[in-house]
Amino acid sequence: MKLRLTLVMGACILSGSAAWAQNEPPVAQLVINADQPQAVIDRNIYGHFSEHLGHCIYGGVWVGEDSPIPNTRGIRNDVVAALKQIKIPVLRWPGGCFADEYHWRDGIGPRQNRPSMINTHWGGVVENNHFGTHEFLDFCAQLGCQPYICGNLGSGEVKEMSEWVEYVNFDGLSPMSGLRKANGREQPWGVKYFGVGNENWGCGGNMTPEFYADQYKRYATYVRSYGTNRIFKIACGPNSGDFNWTEVMMKEAGKRMDGLALHYYCGSGRTRKPAREFEEEDWFVLLRSALRMEELVTRNCEIMDKYDPQKRVALVVDEWGTWHAVEPGTNPGFLYQQNTLRDALVAGVTLNIFNNHSDRVRMANIAQTINVLQAMILTDKEKMTVTPTYHVYEMYTVHHDARRLPCELEAPNYTSGTNAIPGVSVSASRAKDGKLHVTLCNLNPRTSVSVNGAIRGVKPGAISGRVLTAEDMHAHNTFENPQAVQPGAFLNCRVNEGGFTAKLPAKSVVSLELE
Repeated sequence: MKLRLTLVMGACILSGSAAWAQNEPPVAQLVINADQPQAVIDRNIYGHFSEHLGHCIYGGVWVGEDSPIPNTRGIRNDVVAALKQIKIPVLRWPGGCFADEYHWRDGIGPRQNRPSMINTHWGGVVENNHFGTHEFLDFCAQLGCQPYICGNLGSGEVKEMSEWVEYVNFDGLSPMSGLRKANGREQPWGVKYFGVGNENWGCGGNMTPEFYADQYKRYATYVRSYGTNRIFKIACGPNSGDFNWTEVMMKEAGKRMDGLALHYYCGSGRTRKPAREFEEEDWFVLLRSALRMEELVTRNCEIMDKYDPQKRVALVVDEWGTWHAVEPGTNPGFLYQQNTLRDALVAGVTLNIFNNHSDRVRMANIAQTINVLQAMILTDKEKMTVTPTYHVYEMYTVHHDARRLPCELEAPNYTSGTNAIPGVSVSASRAKDGKLHVTLCNLNPRTSVSVNGAIRGVKPGAISGRVLTAEDMHAHNTFENPQAVQPGAFLNCRVNEGGFTAKLPAKSVVSLELE
């Protein structure tokens, strides 16, 4: 059989193979170049996104100080504890499409005096603005994460955006610092990350890239750094494969930005089905769509390299994840969906892609943190459960701020009919303590795969691992059964003279530690 090598996810993938046989687990050959450490994997790649959408904020984060649900200054204690477990590094807020209709002054001062508004993008519900700037920054402080605020360019004014930055960051005497102090906050927060508009090619104003580039430069001029706190300015980037948007932005405004935001969602397959309603063909189609992130990142990086060969400007994938039909019986505008093992595999392969492009991808924000799209957490009044995707994020914390190690992988494809995708995904890193971590995803839901891992430059003495999988590809966590999908010890791995061997179960995410 003639073999052909193709580059996928920064590694070599063997293509041209038949569907995996069920009686003989196929073998993958992996080489980890531990003697060639690359760029640091920025912990902000593991960031999150919270929008005023459905029950992400109200009921998810915010219950109010008088709620019987245990809270600290109105913010749910159980949610804070869960997110701290996955070491959440950065949180984007208030949107999303909501950001470009949000006027920040409506969300400060005594809550009983804050004006209500209509959330026109998401369900047409009344927004009482009880969760605003102070509450969001309190939430970030409780989590120990960096805040990332997205400013209103679509319907807001330059002065409005400029004054918001002054309100949160200026430490001197000014109208905005005085207003902040009058509202109970003496010291500035020192917000570092600030987005100048959101999806301005669509819900943020339906602009052309040329028009937005001019608008970005105008607004960004007044997003000032105060004191020693330097603002990291993030421009609206392309919608999926709109590479012309990236070209125009880098050419016209690349020198005035620190990050360019890419958005990409993968859907539920051939039809708009809820997250739990799928066949294997739908499983395949979704993972194939998820793997398109490799192409999007690679091609955008190539354009950015043309204008910024020093890689100063980060590619910030600040909205990504699975987008299924809503759960039956829920508000279509609230985007509430369950989260299965299939979604966990999407998260695993996508994070591996980001890790393998850590020289340019330095922040990413999965959508969304609670109760919306590919959430980490689901809540219903006092009840809370974490999702399979949450567990992937916990397993991948080992990569935070570790040095990426380039990998070479030869593995069989996973096929469906005449279509094929890479069957295994990988990324590897070395932590500051010298330990090596390898995350592997077996995308095939029917067949295990054996991995022969060679490590150049390091001779491991011990190996341990964890695995996330389930018998049923539809497995998910519920309030009644919150531990249906959770990581367990992975024992089917051994060290050898040149590296290690591991047998990956079907439809699994595996994290290995070597020392």
